[in-house]
Amino acid sequence: MGQVTVTIADKIYRIACDDGQEAHLMALAAELDRRIDDMRQAFGEIGDSRLTVMSAIACLDERAEMREKITSLEAQLAQLREAQEHDVAVAMQAVDDAANRVETVARLLMNGRKA
Repeated sequence: MGQVTVTIADKIYRIACDDGQEAHLMALAAELDRRIDDMRQAFGEIGDSRLTVMSAIACLDERAEMREKITSLEAQLAQLREAQEHDVAVAMQAVDDAANRVETVARLLMNGRKA
């Protein structure tokens, strides 16, 4: 089990994490610290707890927006796949029709008739 020491809002925290996740956790903590600092600059000293809650809510709001965007993109991808499958089916039918016409012309030519 890994462990990191991070500083968030001028406070030091020791946090446990899975081995190999230390750098990721430190990056997340740095991002949260930056957000809290940005809010502190925007709103002034309104209390560490309030700034932390506001930052957490902003993160959750972004996550919700990303989930909605992912859902929308997945729906668009499904539509594109359906359209692609339809286009492939149409193309295969066109190739099959063309092959049938070529076979008909070939039979007619072999029998000495004009198409």
